[in-house]
Amino acid sequence: MQRYVFGPGRLLLGAAILLGGGLALALAGAYQYLHRTLPDVAALRDVRLQVPLRVYSRDGRLIAQIGEQRRIPLPYEAIPKQLINAVLAAEDDRFFSHRGVDYAGLARATFRHLLSGSRSEGGSTITMQLTRGIFLSREKSYRRKLQEIFLTLRLEQQFSKEEILTLYLNKMFLGQRAYGIGAAAEVYFGKTVDQLTLPEIALIAGTFRLPSRDNPVANAELAKQRRAYVLRRMRQKEYISEEEYQAALAAPVESRLHGPAVQVRAPYVAEMVRVDLLERFGPEIYTGGYRVITTVDSRLQDAAVTALRVALVEYDQRHGYRGPVTRVRLPPQAREADWSRLLAEHAEYAGLQPAIITEVHERNAVAYAKHAGRVHLDWSGLSWARKPLPDGSVGPALQRASDAVSPGDIVHVVQERSGAWRLAQIPQAQGAFVALDPQDGAVVSLVGGFDYFASNFNRAVQARRQPGSAFKPFLYSAALEQGFTAATLVNDAPLVIDDPGLESSWRPRNNSRQFYGPTRLREALVRSRNLVSIRVLDALGPAYATQYIERFGFPREHLPRNLTLALGTAQVSPLEMTSAYAVFANGGYRVEPYYIERVIGPDDQVVLEARPRIVCAECFEPRAERPNPVMAATGAAGVTAIDMPLDDEARFGGLDYMSEDLVAPRAISPQNGYVMVDMMRDVIRRGTGVRARQLNRSDLAGKTGTTNDRRDAWFVGFNDSLVATAWVGFDQERSLGPREEGSRTALPMWIYFMSEALKGLPERPRVAPPGLITMRISADTGLAARPGEPNTMFETFIAGHLPPAAQDAADDFGVSAPANDRDGGDSLF
Repeated sequence: MQRYVFGPGRLLLGAAILLGGGLALALAGAYQYLHRTLPDVAALRDVRLQVPLRVYSRDGRLIAQIGEQRRIPLPYEAIPKQLINAVLAAEDDRFFSHRGVDYAGLARATFRHLLSGSRSEGGSTITMQLTRGIFLSREKSYRRKLQEIFLTLRLEQQFSKEEILTLYLNKMFLGQRAYGIGAAAEVYFGKTVDQLTLPEIALIAGTFRLPSRDNPVANAELAKQRRAYVLRRMRQKEYISEEEYQAALAAPVESRLHGPAVQVRAPYVAEMVRVDLLERFGPEIYTGGYRVITTVDSRLQDAAVTALRVALVEYDQRHGYRGPVTRVRLPPQAREADWSRLLAEHAEYAGLQPAIITEVHERNAVAYAKHAGRVHLDWSGLSWARKPLPDGSVGPALQRASDAVSPGDIVHVVQERSGAWRLAQIPQAQGAFVALDPQDGAVVSLVGGFDYFASNFNRAVQARRQPGSAFKPFLYSAALEQGFTAATLVNDAPLVIDDPGLESSWRPRNNSRQFYGPTRLREALVRSRNLVSIRVLDALGPAYATQYIERFGFPREHLPRNLTLALGTAQVSPLEMTSAYAVFANGGYRVEPYYIERVIGPDDQVVLEARPRIVCAECFEPRAERPNPVMAATGAAGVTAIDMPLDDEARFGGLDYMSEDLVAPRAISPQNGYVMVDMMRDVIRRGTGVRARQLNRSDLAGKTGTTNDRRDAWFVGFNDSLVATAWVGFDQERSLGPREEGSRTALPMWIYFMSEALKGLPERPRVAPPGLITMRISADTGLAARPGEPNTMFETFIAGHLPPAAQDAADDFGVSAPANDRDGGDSLF
């Protein structure tokens, strides 16, 4: 029998074959055991990365990004080549040549595990890291490692290398809530990926290994070391030159967080959107990649924010300087690093930078601002800081800078448009501003307070305050509907009203504390005469008046059913006031305010789109076959011809060219609206809103409002393309101080906004509708003027409501004195 003798080589070969075969059988068995537990990698084609909610203005500028994870998904074509090179050099330089598993690297890692007994990660390719990050838990075991390998091989079979790398670069966590390279570029540098420099690219590539530890915000030194490693690997792979390598290596590491590149200052709108979408779609909005296009116009929003802040700062400075935020002791020979440390805990508010006074001279001072560095405060920026007095006034004028500030004072400073710096303080009063398009109700700008991040209470929507005289136009519109005219005389005289529910009689008075006798309704609105308004409401009856005023969109429960309504004691929000005045601005139609134009869902499909009711006067035409009689005043001088249909159907009905549910309903007649707007134009031409004449436009109308004890100041104004409301008051209601009324406190905010909003827009004179008569009247009596009568003027009347001839007029003024119970169930309070 022949004997077979095996040499050492054959024995080793046999052992290797047996070992390899055994390993193959073991892997096959492991695969059979584990494959049922493996997820389907094809699902990655439908994977939805957690993308935060993004809110945009109607012109496509970012307002806010809301969500726990910050992510900006990028297609492969949008990723810079050098960034890909950096990641490959740091994480997997053989990515495009292996099939998902680097067996040599895996063997080395396994050998280290066997020697050390530890189960730390190692030998993982980019594909394996992606598999682990998407499908598997953080458990460290051989079972999970085998699952990782099997899934990786599947992934490489079903996806291209470019697809895998794109998923990896968009999916992986890179520290500080940033997921993917797009978010990392924004978080660490405030840039998009195409704007990154080589040192910044290397730093981001270095965070893939241990993102929570190696990012520059968590540890700048470790981030710098990791960046050096990435740069060295890029140099070894000849992705960069020696000169580029040395320059990038020497670059400093920036160690601070950057927010999303917010382009529009509208955080109050963003919060309104968030709440609205959360109710509609649930928590998915934070991760589903929803995009919301709002109705906000970025230019008008910026104008509104600036107008509100400037107006509040001006108001605040009229009432004196309350002193520094705090005082600190300056170290001897202090330098910028010392000043920065002292300012570290003080935040910036609405552009007001915290600063420390470092030098004080005779009529100027030097401060170190948190972000601007050394700034000079000239006398013009200091002299306003007079001492506030208990009655709301201020003390004597300052004589020197040391009367206001001292070295070591922590204060706020603000830079003016001229570039000069000014001492400032955070206003205690608050404000709100709303502007909308009266043709469809789109909110084009909304500001709910001085600084959202200091107080997120949205005063434009959530605050309900008394509007004061700004409410009178709704009452006067009701009066016109009941036969009053702009020329109706009402007695502006003392009034005493007794009510059993009061300890004493109610004696309302005008703001001026004077009485002016018989006053035409137009003049009463222009001069904001309270006693005239009370007599008008008493003549109408509170029940009718409140029912009529509901046409403007005010909730019934917020309208008092008593005579105080004439003085604006309803509880309303600035948004409601703006929407209500839109009825006057658009010719008499009721539009509903809205701020979401459309919502784009995770699949780039529009999931919500606004369908506002639009003002469309052209949608209705009088029927040709119906009679169109002419009503004219006879025997009155200066009468112009008018056409006046007999009934509302003929006046407003007819052929509609839009779907009924898209047409805004009529709230008041066009004739009523025209007369009211004409009266409110006089408010600006010669009344309480006369400051607005500086805008040099004749197409503006509006009304001021001031409440008891000057607790609220309002101005609501408009033309046919824009209606806006400005409000100023304290959250905890108290007086704004002496002479702080709507015309002085709120109107400037409106003017600042309108000066920007209407820039370049031509004036559009309002066209009078049919059914109006313009005639000459006596300015003294409001009656039709007689030939040759002095002191006459032209007035506009609704046909059918003309003043009586002078010779037929009675001595009274057509309005009886208020009665305590004119409407039966309507008490005074």
